[in-house]
Amino acid sequence: MVTSRFCVEAAVGVGMFYTLLSVILTPLYWLTWGLLLVFFHAAQGLALHIRGEEARRKTASWLNWALLRCLLLLGIRVTLKVKEWPPEGKPLIVVSNHQNQIDISGISWVLRRYVPVFVSKRELGRGLPSISYNLRHSGAALIDRDDPRQSLREIGRLGKLIQQESWAAVIFPEGTRAKDGVMKPFAAAGIKVLLKNAPDAWVVPVAIDGAWRMGSVKNFPLVLGHRITWTVLPAISREGRSAEDLVAAAETAIREHLGQV
Repeated sequence: MVTSRFCVEAAVGVGMFYTLLSVILTPLYWLTWGLLLVFFHAAQGLALHIRGEEARRKTASWLNWALLRCLLLLGIRVTLKVKEWPPEGKPLIVVSNHQNQIDISGISWVLRRYVPVFVSKRELGRGLPSISYNLRHSGAALIDRDDPRQSLREIGRLGKLIQQESWAAVIFPEGTRAKDGVMKPFAAAGIKVLLKNAPDAWVVPVAIDGAWRMGSVKNFPLVLGHRITWTVLPAISREGRSAEDLVAAAETAIREHLGQV
């Protein structure tokens, strides 16, 4: 009886310490995150002015590296895996599940040599240091969710861009974050438009696991001490496949990797 009571009290004590540590470290994390955005906003502008767009892209890549390292303040471990590198010199359509805002940094860093350009909601194109600047200068598709025609035009423009430059378009076809980690069904419309406008593109599934835990309590306090993994899965050739088949194959590959079949 005494042992049982001691165990309960110890568990309560550990829980209180963990909560207190979370409350202390969360503001430190967000402060560091914000300072990084401000610093790299200026750095991107300087790089663009002095060395041009390629230098700006490299600077943005280092921002994403820094944001991933920033997770160490929360005891969060980052793992980037590549099951098979996508073909180089080809346009790519990167299809990923979506759990947290940090998803973007992991994909951007691990696939940086393919020049990833994102499909993003239009609101992010203004008001956020570094993030808005990068979206506006990278050629990202900034879509209005309330205007399907505008959205499809923007995604089509991005498809033509990656076809011309052999870059990578990144799209989150769930449409919103899965805050509990359980994948939502993929919407095919945006991927179909990319495929239509980038006829040489390969589809690259990326599975993200664990990022949802970070903000599972509305971002304050943040959850400490877990692991987030980004896994680049083997690319899917479009040869002999319909757009619907490619979307289904990408979704299935991600679900199988996450054990959510």
